[in-house]
Amino acid sequence: MSLSVFVVFIGGIIGQSLAPYVSLSTLPVAMLVIGTASGILPVVYVMSKIGRRRTFLGVCVYTIAIIALAIVALQIQSFYLFCLSIFLFGITMATMNQFRFAAIESVGENLNATATSTVLLGGLASAFLGPELAILGKDWFNTPFVGSFLLLSCCFVLAFLLLWFYQSKYIPESEQKQSGRSLKAIVKQSVFIVAISSASVGYVVMSYIMTATPMSMHIIDGFSLMQTKFVIQSHMIAMFLPSLFTPIIVKLFGLSKMMIIGIALYFVCIFIGYSHSLHNYWVALILLGLGWNFLFIGSTSLLPRAYRGSEKFKVQSINDLLIFATQAVASLSAGWFVFNFGWEVVLLSTVPLLLLQLLVLLWWLRKKAH
Repeated sequence: MSLSVFVVFIGGIIGQSLAPYVSLSTLPVAMLVIGTASGILPVVYVMSKIGRRRTFLGVCVYTIAIIALAIVALQIQSFYLFCLSIFLFGITMATMNQFRFAAIESVGENLNATATSTVLLGGLASAFLGPELAILGKDWFNTPFVGSFLLLSCCFVLAFLLLWFYQSKYIPESEQKQSGRSLKAIVKQSVFIVAISSASVGYVVMSYIMTATPMSMHIIDGFSLMQTKFVIQSHMIAMFLPSLFTPIIVKLFGLSKMMIIGIALYFVCIFIGYSHSLHNYWVALILLGLGWNFLFIGSTSLLPRAYRGSEKFKVQSINDLLIFATQAVASLSAGWFVFNFGWEVVLLSTVPLLLLQLLVLLWWLRKKAH
């Protein structure tokens, strides 16, 4: 998880120093999301053939090689080679996003939310580790941030050692050979619609505002890199710390109402974030993280209700493809919007999407009541 935080924190800053146009500064961050969206189908296909464990281990080795490519790009000051390396990190992110499904498969349905929350707690460590690695190694060499990427590679050596002990859940051969229902039949289910729309909207709004924040804070408003790091770290903590309590919230309110609370938190984030003070940036980004947590855990916990065992790879790949394809558009447009229209427009442009998702959740809540 440290990889994505690392790229979000310094991707735009490195991009701003290398890009031929300032509006392309956030392209590296967007390339990570585009790469993730592009990598989902091949990663899930490979995983269905050789299993989760071999895929997880192989991608750790692959990532270390791509980190070396990113270092070369920094050394020769090539913006487009740097963007390519970040794009190739998408394979890593597409693979690591399968952790939550691997966790869900290891427990009973009543523990889905708890399993997802437990995996997301890894984000607490990444909230500190990603930015700290970036800052710690920034000036180790003549070229800024080369040392940061070297430190990042150490994380994947450690990840490889930890994942060596992972054991995939055994699936009976008879279940593996079942073709399952058609994709059309699966997509028509209301539970699938709610799960996938909630995850997509939650990711799009969060990624869009988060990607624009370092640009707005550090480059436009002149806040220091340390202040910007503090806000981004606080946001990441808010994304993952509630996972300690989310299972309790699910028991109290249910998944649907928890996701509606998530939408409400997004609206409050927009209202508070309208001011450019450090305090307002900080509170707004914390609320953004909380809203994402409620929507993402809710949607991930709902998704298994939409598929059978033989359909899991098909549905999981479609789910992640839609999430990260839409998130890629959001990340790519964040820099253009913030530099051309300002921070306020970035915030207000998310309102129609949030209103639409609120209507979907209210429809689902009413449908369940009847």
